Amino acid sequence: MQARGIVLAVIFGALWGYIAAIVLGVSITMVFAVPAALTGWAAAAAGIVGALAWLLLDNAGRSGPYDTRRLVIAMIAYAIVLLLLTFFAPLGFALGERPVGGVLVLLVMSIVTVLAVAACFDDAPWRELRRYKFETVVLRGLKGFGFVFFTVIVAFPFYAMLMTSFKKQADLLANPLDYSINITQGFNELFSSYIELFQDFNFGRLIVISTVVSVVTVIVTLAASIPGAYAIARLRFPGRIGFSRSILMIYMVPAIVLVIPLYAVFSQLGLRDTLLGLMIVYPATTIPVALYMLQGYFRGLPAELEEAGMMDGCTRIGVIWRITMPLSVPALASVALYVFMIAWNEFLFAFMFLDNPDIFTLSRGVVSLNSSEVPRQHLMAGAVIVTIPILVIFLWFERFLVSGLTAGSVKG
Repeated sequence: MQARGIVLAVIFGALWGYIAAIVLGVSITMVFAVPAALTGWAAAAAGIVGALAWLLLDNAGRSGPYDTRRLVIAMIAYAIVLLLLTFFAPLGFALGERPVGGVLVLLVMSIVTVLAVAACFDDAPWRELRRYKFETVVLRGLKGFGFVFFTVIVAFPFYAMLMTSFKKQADLLANPLDYSINITQGFNELFSSYIELFQDFNFGRLIVISTVVSVVTVIVTLAASIPGAYAIARLRFPGRIGFSRSILMIYMVPAIVLVIPLYAVFSQLGLRDTLLGLMIVYPATTIPVALYMLQGYFRGLPAELEEAGMMDGCTRIGVIWRITMPLSVPALASVALYVFMIAWNEFLFAFMFLDNPDIFTLSRGVVSLNSSEVPRQHLMAGAVIVTIPILVIFLWFERFLVSGLTAGSVKG
């Protein structure tokens, strides 16, 4: 049993030590424009020593995983080993050149590595690590690694995009990889790229157009999917089961395959290069998933409530409006948010159907900035403008999205 704990401590110590070195090295380079070459193998070796020190200091399970004495000794062991392996240059340069920054980074790395190992074991006694506890520790480690890995993948590109949007053309030409900014400059200087986008590229109109198209898509999708999902969940008619199971088959066909025939048809009908064409295509792609999400939720609602409403004189439409929809607010909110995000970010159909700059959606307008005549900071500012509103909406309605997606998965 003890061997399992030691093996896991070695693996997690090396893993978290290496991750801390890479993430901190990239963060320091991007944020402070200081080349930081944190040695991954040295940090991994120091992580192993720190993890084993933390593990072996457990006096027969009588000290808690976050015991201050254990953590401090393990962090000191980690720092000493890292300094020795890097010849007192953990950042790629002598510690004496930047003593404050070097000590601070060394402290952060030791804290992150040792606390990550402690969090993986937590309440699992490493001396008696039986199968259940062993699997729990492994899953904790994998969960933490996945969280850090995907957070870094999302955060670093977004940070680079955001910082580039605040740059001047001369700064980008001097050092394209410098993502630090001077916050002492005035507001107009700092947000000059955004101001020019709204003044010279009419991004205000693009935002209004995208908002209108997305809201119309949400309204049309809900208007079609609510009665459709209710019919599948409550009514009995021939082909109901087959239709229910085949709703999502449209997603088996790639959008690039559909766009060519739709382009030809819309050109003949005069719907190409019009917002009406997008308002027809977008609901057609979002209604199937809305039907699929809502029917599961409607099945989980008590049918007795609807039957009582019909006995009191409500029609079927009245039951949907007065009983089913008020009880389905989480599901409706999650579907509306999901559809809005699809319509807001959609690019392929907007790129193929729209040629007139006066009716470009936001995603189509950002692509028009990708040219040699437009500075790169304007392109990054446009990408930020596209991302921020949908990010704020998503974070605001996240509770509805989670509850709406999981509701109806079990019957109560």
